[in-house]
Amino acid sequence: MNRLPDVMCYLNGEFAPLAEAKVSVMDRGFIFGDGVYELLPVYGGRIFRFEAHMERLERSLAKLRMSSPMLREQLLALARKLISKVEAPDQWVYLQITRGVAPRNHVMPQDLAPTLFAYSSPAKWPTPEERHHGVACITARDFRWERGDIKSISLLGNVLARQISADEGAAETILFRDGFLTEASASNVWIVKEGALLGPPKSEHVLEGVRMELLHELCAEAGLGFNQRPITEAEVLAADEIILSSATKEVLAVTRLDHQPVGHGALHGKPGPVYAKLFEAYQAAKRIQSI
Repeated sequence: MNRLPDVMCYLNGEFAPLAEAKVSVMDRGFIFGDGVYELLPVYGGRIFRFEAHMERLERSLAKLRMSSPMLREQLLALARKLISKVEAPDQWVYLQITRGVAPRNHVMPQDLAPTLFAYSSPAKWPTPEERHHGVACITARDFRWERGDIKSISLLGNVLARQISADEGAAETILFRDGFLTEASASNVWIVKEGALLGPPKSEHVLEGVRMELLHELCAEAGLGFNQRPITEAEVLAADEIILSSATKEVLAVTRLDHQPVGHGALHGKPGPVYAKLFEAYQAAKRIQSI
């Protein structure tokens, strides 16, 4: 049986053990998946790139015609309180806001009190073995809905996509729409070509990961080329390196794709030099960009 973490959570003004928290069955998050979420990485008790995560949360809320029930300063205080209740230096703070409770109706009701749910749990980063050897991924058609730019709690498409790779014993499913790279089931995807980092452009099909701007900054600091443009499936299959990025993975090298090694020559099936530079730069950023 999958046991819930033994941690305290926050739900609409009350703190309670996670296993005891209850939400109405008529909450629109439960009925429609009508809500958004964020995951805040915590290092040594400090939140990484909090403002960037809040900006994305507010963008997602605005696209659903919702507003946050708390100001940023209040959410920061709440996150810190939840962090203090967990005995682990590195954590993940999960924040979820739904439209609230109402009779079932597809039309967005007005003036509802949003449901705010949050908790923190110990982080589980990629293992040293995964960092050293990289991970395997599987490719698939991007069959999810058209609004991947919203960090919605409606994640069934992502669940189905992730299960494709789980069934193959792989770490992620890399998705293509009409022959072009979008993202993975729970990660942004990058390729390396001639020493430069390339990623898909911002669009409604791609979630604007907080690490997008971060990697742009890290590439500039490391003297690496950076560009976001349409990337074909053929370019991904022929890439020098493939890299995943997310709050939970940081940056992670993909060394096998569809059971075939990634890369060429001496780097065939091994993490590459661009990944190594970005991983080291990411570790340095954690020390100065956490609050």
